[in-house]
Amino acid sequence: MDIYTATRAYLFDLPTVKEWPEVRDLLERASLRRPYYWQLPVIACEAVGGKGGQALPGMAAIACLHTSILLLDDMLDADPKGEYHHLGQPATANMAAALQAIGLEAIAHSEQPPAIKLAILQRLNQMVLTTALGQNWDVQNPQTEAAYWRVVHTKSAPFFGTALAIGALLGGTATETAEQIEELGGLYGEMIQIQDDVSDVMETPANPDWLMGRSPLSVLYAQVVSHPDRAQFLKLRQTIADPDALAEAQLILIRCGAISYAIDQLLRRYAKAQKALADLPRSCQDKLETMFDAAMNPVQELFVAAGATQLVVRPGSF
Repeated sequence: MDIYTATRAYLFDLPTVKEWPEVRDLLERASLRRPYYWQLPVIACEAVGGKGGQALPGMAAIACLHTSILLLDDMLDADPKGEYHHLGQPATANMAAALQAIGLEAIAHSEQPPAIKLAILQRLNQMVLTTALGQNWDVQNPQTEAAYWRVVHTKSAPFFGTALAIGALLGGTATETAEQIEELGGLYGEMIQIQDDVSDVMETPANPDWLMGRSPLSVLYAQVVSHPDRAQFLKLRQTIADPDALAEAQLILIRCGAISYAIDQLLRRYAKAQKALADLPRSCQDKLETMFDAAMNPVQELFVAAGATQLVVRPGSF
């Protein structure tokens, strides 16, 4: 039985889930996509010397909380692919709340010692609360660099840091090592957010971020920083659903250094993660290093898509 099938079986055995076919159906469909992020507790568990199966309750919890976050995020972003189009907003909101509770129940239901359960439950609860605060700030559409990074630090980083930390605890590591791994997870989460932002704004047709007037990192840069195309970029945003306007706006993102800036921020976090990895025991480093290296693979694609010869590196802040 692979880890995704085992996770479904673990969750489907919980009393309330047994009685809720819609939740089972949603989790089954999600698990068949084999989301990589669900595996983070397993990766951390194995990194500290544990067996992957030890992290099963953690993976089950993260599966539920990740699914819950996506349900809410899609509604907040008016994502045309969101589950709420199929389920309806009231049912989706209710299911998202239920999945948060099921995620915590996955840990409470485990055979871990009470002290480990409590430590993990506290981390998961804090992550859910912090992420909700980040979502609240995000829907206010931050218009400054400081506000953007505040959202990233609250909405994105906590999920990844917590997922790795609980896996490390389930693997039997000391709290101090779990906290180091949690900090690494936060950096990883920031990298993923930057990647997503760049990918979203370079999509065709226009991504919901464009259509809703949102300001992901590169768009915010192009709006705020003084450059020759700034006025034209702001004008194009008013008609961004037009494919020609979108294509021109995307070229401006490349030309003004906005994409380059995002890549620079990604590379800075990767370098910081490499230093932090060096402080961990050698036995921990390999698994986590592989995870960070995989996160950097899209950078090459970004350079190719953007046209490397046009990139102008603008380090630091706006």
